Order: sequence, then C-alpha cells, then structure tokens
Amino acid sequence: MKLVQVLVLGLSLGAIYGLIALGFVTIFKGTKVFNLAHGSVMIFGVYVASILTDRIGFAAAVAGGVLAAALLAAILDRIIALAPRGDHLVLTILTVGLDVVLVAESSRLIGTNFITVGDPWGSQTISLLGATVPLTRVIALVTGLVLIGVFFLIFQKTRFGIRMRAASADSETAALMGISQRSVSLSSWAIGGGLAAVAGVFLAMFPNPGLDAHAHLLVFHAIPAVIIGGLDSSGGAILGGLIVGITQTIVTSYSASLSFLGEGIGDISPYILMIIFLLVRPSGIFGTKELVRV
Repeated sequence: MKLVQVLVLGLSLGAIYGLIALGFVTIFKGTKVFNLAHGSVMIFGVYVASILTDRIGFAAAVAGGVLAAALLAAILDRIIALAPRGDHLVLTILTVGLDVVLVAESSRLIGTNFITVGDPWGSQTISLLGATVPLTRVIALVTGLVLIGVFFLIFQKTRFGIRMRAASADSETAALMGISQRSVSLSSWAIGGGLAAVAGVFLAMFPNPGLDAHAHLLVFHAIPAVIIGGLDSSGGAILGGLIVGITQTIVTSYSASLSFLGEGIGDISPYILMIIFLLVRPSGIFGTKELVRV
C-alpha cells in the first residue's frame, strides 16, 4: 500500500508544481520574460493570507492572498515595462534584482517564523485504497486539477483567452488587430502570480510546518517541470509538474534503497531529469522547436 500512498502524494505535489510551472509559462508566453521573482510573489500571497485568516476566515483569506499576489505581479510587470524592450534576457535578469529586494523585505516581515494559513483540515488524514494520506494533499490535487481545467477552458473558449493566445503567438500581428500588448502582459503576470499564491498556500499546509522567509526557493523545483514540459507550452507545464512531483516523491520515499546515490537524492532527482531532457530534447515534450536558418 506504500506505493499507492507515494503515488497520491506524488500526484498532489505534481499538481502544486504544475500550478507554479503554469504561472512561469503564462508569464513567458505573454511577455517572453522568465520571471525569477516568482517565488517572492508566492511568499507575499501566502503571507497576506496568513495575516487575514484570523480576521476574515480561511477561504476569504486565501482569496485575499491570491489577489495580493496577482497585484504584486502586476506591479512588477509595470516596473519591468519601464525598461527598454527588445532584449528579453535583460528583462529576465531584471526580475532577479526585483527578487532580491522582495526577499529582503519578506525576511524583515517574517523573520525566523513559519507562516501558516490556518486551514481547517490541519493534520487530518484519509484512507485511499488502504493507504493513509494527508487530507490537505488530496484537496491540493483536486484543487489543482479544477484550476487547471478552468484555466484551459478560459484560454480556449473565451474572447479573453483568444486575445492572450494571439498575442503570445505573434504580438506584432495581434497589435495590428487591436489587441493591446500591455493588457496581455498585465494579465499574464497577474494570472501567473495568482497561480503561484494558490500553490504556496498548499505548500504551507500539513505535512509541511509552514513556509519561512526563504521558501521562495521552492519555486525553483518547478523549473525542471517547465523545461521538461516545454517553456512555451501550458499543457507541458502541467505534465512536467506531474512528472517532477511523482519522480521526487518516489525517489525520496525509496531513498533508503538508493543510499548508494547519496543523501538528498530525492531533492535533486528533478534536476537530474531536467539535465537529461536538456541533453536529449531541449525543447521539452511539447515545447516549440526553434528553427535556425543558415
């Protein structure tokens, strides 16, 4: 039954990574900027949710945290918009500077404490096919799948989604058709920030003790998911997140049998998988292959 438990935990962790990866990809598709301040946005959303929980209740606090993260992401977008456009690598490096500033501020606010969101499930567990798993992880899996479904429904079936997809495919042609690149950029960052906050809320729940001021580094576990799935593929981000979550959970759970590989092999296993993909299929599973004319 341990295998069932490991798979459920892996899928739930994969759904969380998938939400973070989807945020990365949404911002990249909308602006061609890889937001390395994504983790700080996530921590800000969780922090806002944590201070609101006792005042307005868990559900409303989470909504407030998600909106706060979306707002912060939109503000970062407007700051980056002040830089000259053209070199997206420079803009990506700019997010590193913004991240350093945000990490310093979050360290000041949080200190050495762990932030929690006061979820109503606590340390409750349930039995699935004879395996005992934390209730929060099952809820994380269900929530992640629902949000992913809503995301794809909006982007495939609504006018808003059509404008976003058109702008990400060819921003110049989309602009000629009256689609505002500024609104697409703003929406991309806000959506990405909101998705990161939802993932962060679940990372702050049991079985984790909460998130500290340096938990922004957790989003880097989702980078292998982005690379594996494809940097410009929303579906690939989800699949990559599930692959990374399951891989990390399985390797960590059976680390005793893999002791010859050294301690902490579970934490680095997604990066080993990422390296393999970069060597064999750099564009990822669903990523667009870059054509080079000679």
